[in-house]
Amino acid sequence: MIKTKDLIKTVSTSEGELQILQPVNFSVKAGESIAIVGASGSGKSTLLGLLAGLDTASSGEIWLDDAPLHELDEEARAQLRGEKVGFIFQSFMLVPSLTALENIMLPAEIVGLDNPKARALAVLKQVGVEHRAGHYPNQLSGGEQQRVAIARAFITSPKILFADEPTGNLDAQNSDNVESLLFALNKQSNTTLILVTHDPELAKKCDRQLAMTAGELVEVTEPKPNQEHNNATTQDQEASA
Repeated sequence: MIKTKDLIKTVSTSEGELQILQPVNFSVKAGESIAIVGASGSGKSTLLGLLAGLDTASSGEIWLDDAPLHELDEEARAQLRGEKVGFIFQSFMLVPSLTALENIMLPAEIVGLDNPKARALAVLKQVGVEHRAGHYPNQLSGGEQQRVAIARAFITSPKILFADEPTGNLDAQNSDNVESLLFALNKQSNTTLILVTHDPELAKKCDRQLAMTAGELVEVTEPKPNQEHNNATTQDQEASA
């Protein structure tokens, strides 16, 4: 679903060129959930923006559902994002002059989907805030705004969902609710989920964890609880055979 080859990002500073990303090489299978963890300033959000086509790399290749993202101009990248990508921003990024329903309808209208209002109402109900459809962002709580942002990201049924600190601005209860919602939608729609987070507990819920340190990306090899259980069960079965 996603593959990178020697992906590098550099920016110009007053002190010269700064390399934000070292050569990044990794791949993600369809339907996987991936957590990218690391300290602030390590390059996590930069990588996420590149993978989603929101920014361009200095060099290297990105393949997004077999499309060569690195070869596309801005117009083609925008079309690809509209067709295949959903993005959830840490700061929600809702349009303040639009209601919750209208914010969710917007991506569907941009890509020309049929019945955008009916689709928006359905996904708004799916995330549990249909009773807030006519409210503006400043009338919604942080948790409600994040649910609207998730609904907006899912309305086009994207193959890939990127989430940048999806629970970073939420309290514990709302964080738990949003996490449950993200993984439920990931499983129901077989959507590939790639998220950036500082939360180790959220990261552990993903299929895989990747750690970013000073622009370098490495795999974190830590069995999930269910994997540990499965391994123990297999060992017990082998011992009794």
